[in-house]
Amino acid sequence: MTTRRSVLAGASALVFAALARPALSQGKGAAPILSVSTPMAPPEWALLQRELLKANEEACAAFFARYFDERGWLRAVERWGANDGPDDAIENVNDWPTLHALGAGDQVLAMAKKAFDGNVAQYTAAKTKDVPFAREGMYFREFPVMTDWQHLSEGLSVFNLLGLSDPNDPTYRARVKRFSGFYTGEDKAVPNYDPKLKIIRSMITGSKGPMLRPATPLDWAGDRFDPTHFFMEHGESTYEETLHHYDEYGDVVGDAPLNLQATSLVLNAYMLDHEPKYRDWIVSYVDAWIERAKANGDVLPSKIGLDGKIGGPKGQWWSGTYGWGFSPVVPQTGKREDRNRVPRAVVGFLNAYLLTGDDKYLDVWRRQNDVINAQKKTVDGKVMTPRMYGPKGWYGYAPGEYRLNGLEIWYMSQKASDRARAADHPWVSYLEGKDPDYPVAALRKDLERVRARAQAQRDDKTTPDTRLADATLDINPASVTALIHLMEGGINIARPAWSGTSPSQGGALRYARLRWFDPERRRAGVPPDVAALVEKLSEDETVVTLVNTNPVAARTVTVQGGAYGEHQILSVALGEGAATPVGSSAFTLRLAPGAGTRLTFKMKRYTNAPTLSFPWDRV
Repeated sequence: MTTRRSVLAGASALVFAALARPALSQGKGAAPILSVSTPMAPPEWALLQRELLKANEEACAAFFARYFDERGWLRAVERWGANDGPDDAIENVNDWPTLHALGAGDQVLAMAKKAFDGNVAQYTAAKTKDVPFAREGMYFREFPVMTDWQHLSEGLSVFNLLGLSDPNDPTYRARVKRFSGFYTGEDKAVPNYDPKLKIIRSMITGSKGPMLRPATPLDWAGDRFDPTHFFMEHGESTYEETLHHYDEYGDVVGDAPLNLQATSLVLNAYMLDHEPKYRDWIVSYVDAWIERAKANGDVLPSKIGLDGKIGGPKGQWWSGTYGWGFSPVVPQTGKREDRNRVPRAVVGFLNAYLLTGDDKYLDVWRRQNDVINAQKKTVDGKVMTPRMYGPKGWYGYAPGEYRLNGLEIWYMSQKASDRARAADHPWVSYLEGKDPDYPVAALRKDLERVRARAQAQRDDKTTPDTRLADATLDINPASVTALIHLMEGGINIARPAWSGTSPSQGGALRYARLRWFDPERRRAGVPPDVAALVEKLSEDETVVTLVNTNPVAARTVTVQGGAYGEHQILSVALGEGAATPVGSSAFTLRLAPGAGTRLTFKMKRYTNAPTLSFPWDRV
């Protein structure tokens, strides 16, 4: 029986343990440790934040136990294909690395790593019968043999964020450098990149090199199968419909904007040891695309020939699969559907900006949006702007100004002029002081999302032999968007997109104003009981409230400027106190039991070389 005396004794032990811990080393030249002792009753948002982290942990554990085996293999029918292939299999644990990096339990990271290792083993063993390039295995050297960067990036959504929590894992380090070598030209056995022309030589590439012939529907759809008993995300009822979905997907030879998503992989490699070759490749490749946009009337072309010329052999800058003029027929309806994926290339420019802080990587998108908005017209009293371009000019008009990627550009630059060009968003309205109730509402919404998806898993009657790799994507319970916004002041470029004006995609890195670390447990994420609320962002200032919800135990937390230490923290003011100089990318605070305060940071953004190293490992 638990008595009041035993509870008090346990509390005393906790307090003693907190007080008895030795001082933590901050590394040579690091900022001093600051102390926070101001009492703060845990706000509702703080309790909800901690509950959301816990709910995510428990729901992800139940999901993993149901849909993955002891090897980390997905319990589903393995197929090659853009609809339901290896990328979909690993996307079942999308956002799990982010959860751990925010502060969720170590089990979440262990499951994510096991799932990735399992995905590599499962799809190395899986082979096609008909698709020619995957007959010896769908993966080679632990990487897809040959596919496009829409699906490569989605398949790397988990891998690209594992470095946030365990950058010293030797397997991760070896993989990220090997995979990068496939695209930088360093691995001569994999000729995806032409260093003279600065092009990735095909839209379809991988560990066995580029596809230098027109793609066939079979290459995209995978081997024949009977879809009758499977959930088909795109609504196909026969294999023929699956196959004919890709009838117009043949134009893949030469470079395309989607290939810019390879920069996430290479930036991770750079952030391990700061080897200049990786930085040089990113800057060189993205700069080449800036020049192509300038030469093409400030619009990124969607087709670059093997000779490096815009438009390929036919000189059609808008051509290519997933290009400006890509509107293939949907077999189920017989109608054409616009599938321009050029906006997803913004990730490459955000990565280059994160790396350099050079505004030219954002300006290319401003100029492109200006060109598109110049084509606006009024129809029935409504302003319409195009999304597509073909032989007859601009088409695919939709209501409103063209604002795709506007919020991302504003987030990186923090310029008022970019905010005026971007769409509205509830989180941004909150940062602007217009909606003080947003944090609680957003956290409750994500808690409900976790609950609903956990219930969907319990209600799921499918079995491994009736599931394809994408069958459970929509019930992956991980819900991180509100946590990223509120804890880190960051954006979540993922599937689904963080805003209705952003392209849904995978494979992006973390773009955040702050990150938190637990120096006592030597891991990423906030310590137990700690909650953080970013309240204001500006070009040189960040305001955040930090609270220890535990009334009996002290907590120690390290705060870092930027997801990768790219922001320098110049000073910090606790509450209404005077600013204390910091002069570092990170510093540490001790939070007394039940203590909290508002911190106002002065910062210089994008001034440090981004790194995956934890703050205490940097000198």
